[in-house]
Amino acid sequence: MLQVEDRVANRLPQAIQALQRYCRQPGISSQGVGIPETIDLIGQMVIEAGGQVRVLNDLGGNPVIYAEFEPGPEGSADKTLLFYNHYDVQPPEPLEEWNYPPFGAEIHEGKLFARGASDNKADLVARLQAISILQEEGLPCRIKFLIEGEEEIGSPSLPLYLEKYASLFQADACVWEWAQKNAEEKLEMVAGAKGLCYLELTSETADIDIHSAYAPVADNAAWRLTQALATLKTADHRIVVEGFYDEVEHPSESLKDIARNNPYDTAAASSLYGLKGKMIAADAARAALLFEPTMSICGIESGYTGVGVKTVIPRRAKAKLDCRLVPRQDPEDIARKIRRHLDKMGFADIHVELLSASHPFRSDMNHPVIGIVNATAAAVYGEGRYALMPNYPGTGPMHLFARYLGQQLPIVAIGSGWWDDRIHAPNESIRIKDFEEALGYMVRFIREFPRMDQRAES
Repeated sequence: MLQVEDRVANRLPQAIQALQRYCRQPGISSQGVGIPETIDLIGQMVIEAGGQVRVLNDLGGNPVIYAEFEPGPEGSADKTLLFYNHYDVQPPEPLEEWNYPPFGAEIHEGKLFARGASDNKADLVARLQAISILQEEGLPCRIKFLIEGEEEIGSPSLPLYLEKYASLFQADACVWEWAQKNAEEKLEMVAGAKGLCYLELTSETADIDIHSAYAPVADNAAWRLTQALATLKTADHRIVVEGFYDEVEHPSESLKDIARNNPYDTAAASSLYGLKGKMIAADAARAALLFEPTMSICGIESGYTGVGVKTVIPRRAKAKLDCRLVPRQDPEDIARKIRRHLDKMGFADIHVELLSASHPFRSDMNHPVIGIVNATAAAVYGEGRYALMPNYPGTGPMHLFARYLGQQLPIVAIGSGWWDDRIHAPNESIRIKDFEEALGYMVRFIREFPRMDQRAES
């Protein structure tokens, strides 16, 4: 039998064609575009790979696709691997900023350009194509997929489907949707995610906007809101809401070692984002990204900001505020603490609404599947060319899988993204070489997965 590398190389042209076919089908959840057609296409892809498909659509929202692949004659029926992916993508606008058609899936200079190519169509295709390769020898375990269609709008229906169909999605480990290489070309896999407390703060000081000549006697909603916001955080970025840090789980020494051994490239990040000042926490950026909770003003809206001059006292001001949370912090608790803080500081009139809440999650980094993840990465990418981080600095619905499928379920994000893949932006792309490596990774990982008990004993 051919080596993995040869089998992947032989399969690559067919895999690229499958990816192009998938990327040419829009599936935009926020606009309701192409959802049924995308579901049908994924069903075809699963069947072509030898699996069975079930479309779950009885709980509202966009349907959830369940796919299952039986183990081969020599495979282990008592070991189950679950893959999580999503079939919806972001809108492609602004269209004029694309160099190539956003749903054309054209290949230029070794990159495939399409909306959703990296987030996260390439990884779903790589996983299905890896299964197709392994079908030649028989799958080593049972494989399941949960493919949802609302990830790009916050996964509002996912908890309902996970709760009702928890037994259907039971597994020994879960591979998450996506991961990427950083600017140093090192693959950064992830085993958790920060939580999120997303708030809208509103100040309303009058029924109508007022001529600014009356500033001596009429309160200004914009000033009121910005003064309230200024009480939440110091100039050196310390959050001063009472009790905000009380539940923070401090990292173990082994987790600190991961941060120390994988320093964040602050120079590359500063260049990529065009930062105008010194990077915050530049001396310990990786640790800050992994282990520290945050508070960010995402946007402020008030008054007149159009062309020219308009002298006005705004009657209303709104701000969007997000807090990224670490293990043991609770988003509802954080929202209550911010409410109490504003009351204490004399801003009881500021309305606070919790718009989105997500709990933090982190896998057990000593679980035997973690060893398989790392060993496979070493074989595919080489020693020193990968890292497994304990969590994203961002947020995702990993905590929902833990809640409904078991708190001990290890979840690891693995994928084919790259540092300039421009997800959610014009000219999203994947590199063909990264896609090929991800395909090879999945073949090796699925092969090794049933042996995780042997690793636990060794």
